[in-house]
Amino acid sequence: MLDEAQVVSALAAREIVPDTSQRHAIAALVAMLGTRVRRTWLGHPHAPPGIYCHGLPGRGKSLVVDTVFGLATCSKRRIHFHEFLREMNQRLVHEPHGDDRLASVSKQWLAGVELLCFDEFHVHDIADAFLIGRFLDVAIDLGTRIVLTSNYAPDGLLPDPQFHERFQPTIERIRQHFVVVHFDGERDYRFGSEDAALLRFFAPLDTATAQQLRHIFVHYEGSEALQAQTLSAAGRPFVARAAGNALLWADFQNLCVDNRSHLDYLELAERWQGLIVDNLHTGLLQKSHTLQRLVWLVDIFYDHKRALFIASDQPIAPALNGLEGAHDLSRTLSRLAEMQSRAYPNPLDRARPLSETTPCPS
Repeated sequence: MLDEAQVVSALAAREIVPDTSQRHAIAALVAMLGTRVRRTWLGHPHAPPGIYCHGLPGRGKSLVVDTVFGLATCSKRRIHFHEFLREMNQRLVHEPHGDDRLASVSKQWLAGVELLCFDEFHVHDIADAFLIGRFLDVAIDLGTRIVLTSNYAPDGLLPDPQFHERFQPTIERIRQHFVVVHFDGERDYRFGSEDAALLRFFAPLDTATAQQLRHIFVHYEGSEALQAQTLSAAGRPFVARAAGNALLWADFQNLCVDNRSHLDYLELAERWQGLIVDNLHTGLLQKSHTLQRLVWLVDIFYDHKRALFIASDQPIAPALNGLEGAHDLSRTLSRLAEMQSRAYPNPLDRARPLSETTPCPS
């Protein structure tokens, strides 16, 4: 059976000594995993308390949860919000009409899952709120052990005052069934690491930057792959400067200014081990839709642990500071800091050739 000492030892191997809030979360997680699913007198499962970890970006929420997840020996699944929405909506499309299609799909999705770790839990859209609310109801009723990590306290979910009250029953259910742990440490674990040996973010957009990007692409893919391609992302045409087996090179215009969604970025992150984002003119980030797409892109490539190279007219982090118009921008800044550090892995160094790219039908 998993105990706290094992978790602390695993963190120590990464030179991390858990702070007070992290130790509180470890104790709650270990206790949850050690609790048997009991049955009510009617035979229905009575779920152990779930764990809801929230706090500012980089405070070690995912670090602690991922460590426990890795040590847990039960049937388990960890998923990011964007992937979850895609899977649920795909299932709903094919689900026969019935009284409660969402409950039926939720039960199918949860079949065989004893431990569910839901990373970066957030709710900004009323349609997503309805889906996630019903899903959590089903998961709790099934007795699934659930761990949520979020930048938001439960009361901060779906903050839009027009819709917040409609999500209040789900917030109350979270408060009733989850141990809520606030990660309030001062340290942001994503800042302060040693810079990566290979420079990943470049500015300004000059000849030297262009040469460095070319060198990176040729290093991993060879010069024969240096040619523009029209690909398909989420069923729509997508123009790339170059696309190899492991590394994709594209302009910011095609990635984030054009009408794209998180589905596009999920597909790109699943097909390539790394992405070069070229010609990012920071003035374009004043438009909220463009800024939000960049946030989605960084989120998804970070969650998949993909390499990310960005060439912009100004250094990207200072350009993002103080901007408004996108959800969770502070998390993006925290993740960008880690993605250019030596601690962040570069999957391109161990990538094997992936499946060939799929040209868009003419």
